[in-house]
Amino acid sequence: MGFPSFSALRGKRGEDVPVSKKGSEDGVAVENNAGISGSESDDFAAIDPNSGVKRGLKTRHLSMMALAGIIGPGLLIGSGRALANGGPAALLIGFGVIGIIAFSIMQSLGELTTLYPTGGAFTGLSDRFVDKAFGVAVGWNYFIIWFCVLANEYNVISSIMVDWTDAIPIWGWFLIFWFSFTAFQMLGVETFGEAEFWLALFKLVGLIAFFFFSLIYASGGVIGAEAIGFSYWRDPGAFTDGFRGVASVFVFCSTFYAGVESVAVAATETKNPRRAVPLAIRQVFIRIVVVYMGSAFFFGLVCPANSPDLTSATQRALRSPMTIAIANAGWEGGKHLINAFILVTCLSAVNSSIFIGSRTILFMAQTQKAPKFLGWTNKRGVPVPAIIFTNLFGALSMMNVSTGAQDAYSYIVNLSGVSTFLVWAAISWTHIRFRKAWAAQGHSDSELPFKSMLYPYNAWFGLGTNIFLALIQGWATFAPFDAVDFVDAYILLPLFGVIYVVYKFWNKTKTVNIHTVDLQEGRRKDLDDGRRPLADGEEIDSTLPWYKKLWKSL
Repeated sequence: MGFPSFSALRGKRGEDVPVSKKGSEDGVAVENNAGISGSESDDFAAIDPNSGVKRGLKTRHLSMMALAGIIGPGLLIGSGRALANGGPAALLIGFGVIGIIAFSIMQSLGELTTLYPTGGAFTGLSDRFVDKAFGVAVGWNYFIIWFCVLANEYNVISSIMVDWTDAIPIWGWFLIFWFSFTAFQMLGVETFGEAEFWLALFKLVGLIAFFFFSLIYASGGVIGAEAIGFSYWRDPGAFTDGFRGVASVFVFCSTFYAGVESVAVAATETKNPRRAVPLAIRQVFIRIVVVYMGSAFFFGLVCPANSPDLTSATQRALRSPMTIAIANAGWEGGKHLINAFILVTCLSAVNSSIFIGSRTILFMAQTQKAPKFLGWTNKRGVPVPAIIFTNLFGALSMMNVSTGAQDAYSYIVNLSGVSTFLVWAAISWTHIRFRKAWAAQGHSDSELPFKSMLYPYNAWFGLGTNIFLALIQGWATFAPFDAVDFVDAYILLPLFGVIYVVYKFWNKTKTVNIHTVDLQEGRRKDLDDGRRPLADGEEIDSTLPWYKKLWKSL
């Protein structure tokens, strides 16, 4: 059973042009003005008839979201805390291990989302292939990730402004940005997509510029600064706290990687998901290797893990390994350039967090997993209540006032880290259940528009490793035992089970029968397919040389 009909919602809003749907109670297909009947009318509608959001994201928008979306304070500043906790080798291990897991998750998600680019993404598919109680637990945990990430981004952006001027208190900066971001989100998904495209491109250029600076600085090319080479790997050392340090890095890295799955959430609002989603999934590999592994290597190369600026709890402003490296190279004023770069990345990251969080709660409300009023969209496809509700959680960033920016950041990251592992494990399990249903009903994998690599090994790998990491990510709190940090690290682990059990008991939900589940609902054609034939070169030709394939994928 799908979402409530959007035509009914439109009628409630006083609109007079309903969207026709095939399969009405009288069995009659209604023709629309374009001459396309029934379900094809829904496929080619600019407004999604089920969720009410607008299909306004272009292929290049989704591709750039896959390459650099959500990259912001988590990576640029949070990695500093991870570097201090584990050391440069632990940072590389953390990014590498989580990167392999993220790639596995994206393969599963690519197969599911290309076939079913419907509202709710994997939270809705968890309902469909596992159990609605399971989908409720996944949805609320995913929403928790994004309001925590959002709070941290407000924490960073407000801290940067206070570092520049204390004429306005930190809570004042928060209010200014809160109203500004709320207003921007109301402009619609096309505006969001265009802004994300250019801001993400700016982030990639800025990071690569820093990588070149790091190479020059480490090799002695900065006038007045000695060549440092790999000296920070020797002193203070590659590992600062052994396995405890490595384990603590995992929770930070999971938060940095959170967002690679956002292409699935955005698929409903994408014009051409059949082409855009596979392309975006492929580009996540570039993101893992260049952005994450590159940052882990160069941050550990040019910033000492024992720098007091990485962990100072007394300061209101946060420090990035980038600002520390530039200051150590002799350009003290360069920190303002880096802070300006981080500020711009925050504009993108906050917008993306509000977008993903609001769409998650929107689709949950439309399937009775959240309060009903959050499922409303206006006539332009903007989910106004969901946007405001999500953005309200940014006020968690005001922990900064009493705890300091660094401690506030750490508390919120620990709170959300375990949720990332749980949601990723849920994606793998949903994929496994889908494949079982697909085979049980006589379908073969050759029918799939996007096939996951190394199935079923990658799906079981994603499930097992994420459960393992969810259990060990709070290892550092055991000895010496820290009750506050232990609760912060693990509180959301039992919460997942509580939500699942309570909802299942109260609503008496049952595990989905893989032999009878509907495998056709939620599939749709690309929007442009109803307007023109495919243009040459829109899909990558497998006969092209590798360098042309790479160019086209970009």
